[in-house]
Amino acid sequence: MSNRRSFLQQALALGAGGLTLGSRVAEAVPLRAPGLPSPSHSATASGAVALQTPDLPKLPWRLDNGVKVFQLRAEPVRQELIPGKTLDLWGFNGTSPGPLIEANQGDRVRIVFDNHLPEPISIHWHGLEVPNAMDGVISITQPPVLPGGRFIYEFTLDQEGTYFYHSHMAMQEMLGLIGPLVLQPRQPYSTQVDQDFLIVLQEYAALPNNPVPNTMNMEFNWLTFNGKSGPATTPLIVRHNQRVKIRLINMGMDHHPIHLHGFQFWITGTEGGRQPESNWVRRNTVLVGVAQAYDIEFDAIHLGEWMLHCHLPHHMMNQMSSTVGPMTRTHGMPAASSMESGMGMPEEGGAALSDSYGASLGRGMGLPAREHPVTNGPQGGQATSPSMPGMQMPGQAGKPMPASIAANANQVPGFPQDAYMEGPMMAMDEAVAKPETYGLQPGWSGSIQGMMTIVRVLSPERYDKIQQLRSQAGKAGQQ
Repeated sequence: MSNRRSFLQQALALGAGGLTLGSRVAEAVPLRAPGLPSPSHSATASGAVALQTPDLPKLPWRLDNGVKVFQLRAEPVRQELIPGKTLDLWGFNGTSPGPLIEANQGDRVRIVFDNHLPEPISIHWHGLEVPNAMDGVISITQPPVLPGGRFIYEFTLDQEGTYFYHSHMAMQEMLGLIGPLVLQPRQPYSTQVDQDFLIVLQEYAALPNNPVPNTMNMEFNWLTFNGKSGPATTPLIVRHNQRVKIRLINMGMDHHPIHLHGFQFWITGTEGGRQPESNWVRRNTVLVGVAQAYDIEFDAIHLGEWMLHCHLPHHMMNQMSSTVGPMTRTHGMPAASSMESGMGMPEEGGAALSDSYGASLGRGMGLPAREHPVTNGPQGGQATSPSMPGMQMPGQAGKPMPASIAANANQVPGFPQDAYMEGPMMAMDEAVAKPETYGLQPGWSGSIQGMMTIVRVLSPERYDKIQQLRSQAGKAGQQ
């Protein structure tokens, strides 16, 4: 809170051994539009720019006789998805997803893993070609790491690209035990980027009054980028005309079609590493399947605030619940139900899709699945709000949105759908303020939920201003 307050004040003031399968580094042809100037690269000697993981830390390492040593621990964590919503998860080193492990192709690494959970675990290095004894499968390649126990993984990295690590216990994965792992290439790609971002996709099913997700659930009402749901996700800050890479990692139950507004991009890499140019595909939406990773690249030639989000409609909301029948239109909500009922399985015969057996708040979330057809009416007998509380006219601070709900809305079949009139997508600009949100239009946060963030392509002046705010916020956090 103090860091955010400091930022707002400043903003106002400113106005073992591994397998040796050599991997080929694919040659890439620049995709910059004709006539655009080449960017100024902030690359290291190896050609790689600093990898950014918004809202997610990086795991430090130390050098021991030429081996990079990482300390990794699995433990319970409390993860704030948005202000006011915190879940009890399992993660690594205090966060879920776990911190970024970053190394170079050719490095030898040692991961000293400690188990601070109440049950056994092992760690799998997803996509890495490692010795069988390091693969992380209990009773197949290693004994379980018991509570309070330790296991040391050590291997040489002969690959490059975007990978990840995770518990090899299925339900532990669903409680948050996944983290990103990136291997920088031994030789720089011929097409370098100016900005390199990484985003991990996760999903949880959690009732409003229960901070522990239901890992047996098959539908989800909290969807996250790097452990945050919109609008708490940190925007990606890009200078106009820069070349941008975004790495996407998915290890949940759902596939996610990730769509970028305003740009066509190339898919340049997968969980198998960087792809030859002949395999590149031009898209504006990429379906990131379960257990997959994709690298996309584009040239930021269009100024503005551009959405990056999962395009599944239910994944663009927070804490979704049924808006049909008495579940939202009567006083009170009965709790607890059988597992069969919660999963939509009829207990008394009949069709699961019958009118009297509708969906609940997601299968298996502990709410009764049985609903009865009723006439749509105002919630609790009250009139529906004519406008969205807390929302403001774009660019007109202090001026509320005009009435957006028809006078006869409650008599129209199917109303409500987006439910903002009964469970508002409340703007919370100040609560999620950070340097990266500086200059967004008032009320912007009311349009961001679930697996959503913003790619901000800024003029040099605006880009430098946000970088200045970032620097000041960082110094304030160290005081």
